[in-house]
Amino acid sequence: MAAGWRERRGATPEGVIRKHHGDRLIVIFTVLLMFIGLLVIYAIGPQRANLMNSVFGFEYDSGYFFWKQLLSIGLALGAFWAMSVVPYNFVLKHGAKVLWAGFIACALLAVGYWVGVIEATNGAARWIELGPLGSVQPAEILKFGLLLYLAVFLAVRVKTGKINDWKETLLPVAAIAGFAVLFVIGIQKDLGTGISLTAIIVAMLFVAGINKKIIFSLFGVLLVAGMVMIFTSPHRVERVMTYLQGDNTSTEDADAYHIQHAKIAIGSGGMFGVGIGSSVQASGYLPESMNDSIFAIIGETFGFVGTVALLGLFVALLMRLLSVMDGMIDLRLKLLAAGVFGWLGAHVILNIAAMIGIFPLTGITLPLLSYGGTSMIFIAAALGLVFQLSKYTVHSSRIKEATDEDSRSRRGVRRTRYASRRGA
Repeated sequence: MAAGWRERRGATPEGVIRKHHGDRLIVIFTVLLMFIGLLVIYAIGPQRANLMNSVFGFEYDSGYFFWKQLLSIGLALGAFWAMSVVPYNFVLKHGAKVLWAGFIACALLAVGYWVGVIEATNGAARWIELGPLGSVQPAEILKFGLLLYLAVFLAVRVKTGKINDWKETLLPVAAIAGFAVLFVIGIQKDLGTGISLTAIIVAMLFVAGINKKIIFSLFGVLLVAGMVMIFTSPHRVERVMTYLQGDNTSTEDADAYHIQHAKIAIGSGGMFGVGIGSSVQASGYLPESMNDSIFAIIGETFGFVGTVALLGLFVALLMRLLSVMDGMIDLRLKLLAAGVFGWLGAHVILNIAAMIGIFPLTGITLPLLSYGGTSMIFIAAALGLVFQLSKYTVHSSRIKEATDEDSRSRRGVRRTRYASRRGA
């Protein structure tokens, strides 16, 4: 009976039903978010170009940043498409190689910084310049590799009953996480990316069914590690102190300048915003107006209504990821979706919370909207992979039906065998 159920529904031995249409809403929400970011950069790009030309002596034309972002979106959509058509088993098979590539790229970045080949930007070395090809951020490769590798690693440990085993599971995961955090936070001085890496790991461990006591212990370790990272870095201490002072911090305080102007941008947007092309803060007042601070510019441009709509899009996209995860039978695929959820969710929460002043500034992009290529390309690739997985989901009622039918079939077999023995 159970075998017949699988044949009727075209299921594989792992219980994945035959391929069907993917979740198109993932595509729609992804493209909409990219378009909103492109629209904002189109509006404030000329202001940014004028500022860079007058202050730093560049010769950017008014459309420079728009065309650069359009190219990044094209590459990101290409990555989304590639991950939606390349068989997921092939991608997972090479997860360890991608992880190694991420670690090697991070190591090259560190060596380049130490020998003076790579320059720090705002006190942090996070990018490897590739000449005419632009730059690449090794931490994004590391995230993607960690996602792929842990999906297989943890699924195997669950299958063998060793998910809570310290030697077989927890210590190897801790070692990988420790090296990743060392490179990203310790060397690259990128606390925001370090937190997002941690979010990927925690989300996947939680879905893998790790013991709750271990989870609480993990949170304790992360809290202590976070405190150490903060209090051993002067600029992070300044950011935390600025955050704790809240509205008592004056606009003349250099450490509070960024967050104060982010709040001014959001507040000046009012209900419906000042309109496209009318941003004041993008003229040089708000730092990183196209990158980490783009949410504040969106608040200024589109107002409260615009920011609520944007939050709605992100929430809707995250809910689709949870829906895909809920419909997966193959644990590897469920863990992949969980990791992407943690990745995207951490970026959205940290970025927006910092801009509205309820979390210290961490320097993290707003996914699919912030200016730049590497972050957008890899998060788009991860979303493309989830879109592919959405073609193999099973409705919860069918999962229950299969489970019940298998159970009835096993009971029937036992009764038949018992009766035959009695008849003999």
